[in-house]
Amino acid sequence: MKIISKYSKFIPYLYFLAIIAYWFTVVNRSEGISAYPILLFGIPFLWQVLKPNRKLNFTLGITFVCLSSYMILAYLSDVLNIVSLSYTTKKFILYGGFLAIANFIMALWIIRNSLKRSF
Repeated sequence: MKIISKYSKFIPYLYFLAIIAYWFTVVNRSEGISAYPILLFGIPFLWQVLKPNRKLNFTLGITFVCLSSYMILAYLSDVLNIVSLSYTTKKFILYGGFLAIANFIMALWIIRNSLKRSF
């Protein structure tokens, strides 16, 4: 149990690193070398895992709470059937909703880490 509580503060950063790695591999299959700038988005999260900084942590948390809130609003507008969509598009929107909610939760977790814990 001590190991879980010791490393639980790194879960949101590893989550975002996994999302960035997945995004990179998907884009790299279709676009090739132009996908490499996506890896730059992972630098702040990797930095937080290796050498934590409280200000960067809070900045990442606030930024991703704002972006996730926008994603949730976009998801809700799609769920309310503003536009009629096909089945495959609705399935994609369902997965996007899970991603938006998970991003919001992880961003709140990052903010909690910056407020409650010292690294």
